[in-house]
This record gives sequence, C-alpha cells and structure tokens, in this order.
Amino acid sequence: MTFRPLHDRILVRRIEAEEKTAGGIIIPDTAKEKPQEGEVIAVGTGARVESGKLTPLDVKVGDRILFGKWSGTEIKLNSEDLLIMKETDVMGVIENEIQARKAA
Repeated sequence: MTFRPLHDRILVRRIEAEEKTAGGIIIPDTAKEKPQEGEVIAVGTGARVESGKLTPLDVKVGDRILFGKWSGTEIKLNSEDLLIMKETDVMGVIENEIQARKAA
C-alpha cells in the first residue's frame, strides 16, 4: 500500500533516540521521551494561496527534520508507526556538515 499526503501535509518516520547518554548511562524505556526528530517519507503537492496559485513545500523526501513534541497525527501504515503533519509543524531541517559547507 502506498500513501500520498494531500496539500501541505507530510508523512514522517520518527528516528529513535540513543538508548545511552554520553556518559554511558542506559535510559530505560519508561523514562524515554518520544523522539522529536524524523525522516520525511512523502510530501504533498503544496499549499494554495488566496490567488489559487500552488506554493511548493520547503521540505522534500529524505530530509531529516525537527518537530514539536505533540505535532502530527500518529498512524499505522504497513505495520509501521508514522506521523502525518502539516509543514508548519516542522521547526527545521537538519543538514549534514558536508552539505552545509557546499551550500555556503
């Protein structure tokens, strides 16, 4: 089954956080918070402005993003837990240092 978000919505897979701290302490499942980092799996066509023109989204498939703790709607698709959210819920895109240097 495939899924295509509509308009300005995106489909996101959460990226699980590390189970250890930098000091080597293992964090139990009960103390973990939901990750606020994810990978964009699918994007909609974009939002329509008042004039009717289609505005493309800033995020694209494969981007690593940061989003709010309570952002999006959780769904289960092909036995995988995913999130559907609007692009406005995304706080930013995480770029690799190599990509950032090339862009600069």
